[in-house]
Amino acid sequence: MKRIFVFAAVALTFAAFSAQASAARIVGWISDSMCGAKHAGTGAACVKKCVEGGMAPVFVDSAQKAVWKIDNPDAVKGYYGAKVVIHATADDAAKSVHIDSIEAAK
Repeated sequence: MKRIFVFAAVALTFAAFSAQASAARIVGWISDSMCGAKHAGTGAACVKKCVEGGMAPVFVDSAQKAVWKIDNPDAVKGYYGAKVVIHATADDAAKSVHIDSIEAAK
C-alpha cells in the first residue's frame, strides 16, 4: 500500500511539472516590457532605447501577439526589435520563457 501511495505521489509531481513547462520553437520578435506587442516587429531603435533605459526585454509571439517575460534576458542582446525564431522552454503559469537558442527569422 505504501508503494502505491509513493508511486502515485511521484507520478502526480512529474505530471504537474510537465504541465507547467513545455519546450517549443516559436516565431516572434523581441520587444520591451513597456511597449510589448505595440511594435509589431518594428521599432528596433525604440526597443533598444527602452531596454537600455531599464525596461525588460520581452518576447512577443507572432501568431498570438502574446507577450512573454524572458527568464534569461542576456540571451536576446543584439536582437532588440528583430523578428526571431526561438527554441525555448515556456512556463505557462508564469507567462515566461527561458530561451535555449535564438536566431534571426528568415
